[in-house]
Amino acid sequence: MQQFDLPQAKLIYDSDFLNSEFANSVFEELYNETNWIQEPIKIFGKEMMQPRLTNLFGKKSYSYSNIVMKPNPLPEVLLQLEEKIEEAADSKFNVCLANLYRDGRDSMGWHSDDEKELGKNPIIASVSLGGERMFHLQHKTKKELKQKFVLAHGSLLIMAGETQHYWKHQLPKTKKQVSPRINLTFRQILD
Repeated sequence: MQQFDLPQAKLIYDSDFLNSEFANSVFEELYNETNWIQEPIKIFGKEMMQPRLTNLFGKKSYSYSNIVMKPNPLPEVLLQLEEKIEEAADSKFNVCLANLYRDGRDSMGWHSDDEKELGKNPIIASVSLGGERMFHLQHKTKKELKQKFVLAHGSLLIMAGETQHYWKHQLPKTKKQVSPRINLTFRQILD
């Protein structure tokens, strides 16, 4: 487990959070049995399809970038995973946003998970499954403060404290040949 020493952030990364057998089975089940959707999103006033597929599991709706996602019940495999993640993050979660990155053309641009319904200092617990991808962080005002690292299959990244106030993150496109990747971000949506 690695804790990053970044100002105004609390980041914990465990590259071996899940054993490969369990990580493989979670990936296969979600990849094959999830009703993945692709929704339009507005970027700089222009509507386009999101460059990834998504689904929401849990007990609450979730909104971001003018998209309102309605939750599906957590499948058994995610219930098992949620229990393990809640223990590692020392936090409770009520939704899991699942993203499927089909190849290197799928991505997530610079953003912070700072929606009002996540509260003041949200804890975001992110599990990576499948193909490894590069993850970037950058301070919002001190642009020279940057961090990047590879998100491994079966890894867990916890972003907590003031991270979402002061930092933004992205999963950039890549021209490298990469396998499909599923990212599961567990969050607590407030009432």
